[in-house]
Amino acid sequence: MPIITVEGPSRSVEQKKRLVEMLTSALKEAYGYPEDFEHIIVIINENKPENIGSNGILLSEMKKG
Repeated sequence: MPIITVEGPSRSVEQKKRLVEMLTSALKEAYGYPEDFEHIIVIINENKPENIGSNGILLSEMKKG
């Protein structure tokens, strides 16, 4: 059972629904699974900018400058 994990910022339910559909379809195509294969899981972890840092700076602080 393939599991896809996505880390990123918060998005609307419609955007997440589209992402799940697109990732599932892409994985089926890449792995040669039939269209009726139903065992693909997509996990979306939403991260707030204050919980992510790059180059020693929080993303929430980068947006301020």
